[in-house]
Parts: sequence; C-alpha cells; structure tokens
Amino acid sequence: MKKLPYLLILTVEFCVITLPVLAHHSFAADYDVSKPITLRGTVTKVEWMNPHARFCMDVKSNSGKITNWEFELGSPNTLIRAGWTRNSLKIGDEVIVKGCRSKDYSNQGNATSILSRDGRIMLSGVSAGENLVAR
Repeated sequence: MKKLPYLLILTVEFCVITLPVLAHHSFAADYDVSKPITLRGTVTKVEWMNPHARFCMDVKSNSGKITNWEFELGSPNTLIRAGWTRNSLKIGDEVIVKGCRSKDYSNQGNATSILSRDGRIMLSGVSAGENLVAR
C-alpha cells in the first residue's frame, strides 16, 4: 500500500514529461520542400514562443495587392543559439524570406533564411537549410 502513492506520482510525472513530445509535428507534415518560395515584404508581427517562433509579413504583389504571410521559424532556444535576439526581427523591418510553402497553399511557410535590409542573413534553425537567401 505504501507503494501506491509513489507509483501514482511517477505515472503523473511521466505523462507530464512525455505528452508534449507527442504534440510535435514533423516538417513534412505541414511544408513541402518541393515548393520553395522567396518573398519580399514588411514584418507585421513577431512571436517568440515554443515550440516555434513565428512572424508575419505583408507582401505586395505586382498588381499592388497586399497579402499577409505567416512564417514558422525554429524554436526560440535554437534561434538564440544561432545568434538571434528578440530584436533581430522587428515590426516594420523590410526583409526577403526564403523557405518552403505550406502543403495546403495557404499564405503560410517555413522560413529557412531571412535577408535583412542591411544585408544580414539570418538562418531560421529549420531542417530545409539548403534553401538560403542570396545577398
């Protein structure tokens, strides 16, 4: 009987630790490396939260229509290890983003690299790293 509370605590701890792993998705589940995209636009939103940082940007088409795109980046921890800070990408920044489009053709993508107006190339810490922005 003394072991029951101990086993209950271990079971709860195991569930708390392992369940978030089950919620994570693979790159290939949402994005297609055979659909590379390169877009130029202005950053409208930046979110630093797990499991992936994200940002949105307004992209102007040749006809002048503005469309908002959302891009997934690596985890905040991965970005920090790659040299990013919370101020590396700010609202109002003009950038060129290279990445992979979502499989459902929505205005979403997974950014692999970002070229800032001042010429800095920021890698996003995602798996399709061969798709890089050129200066």
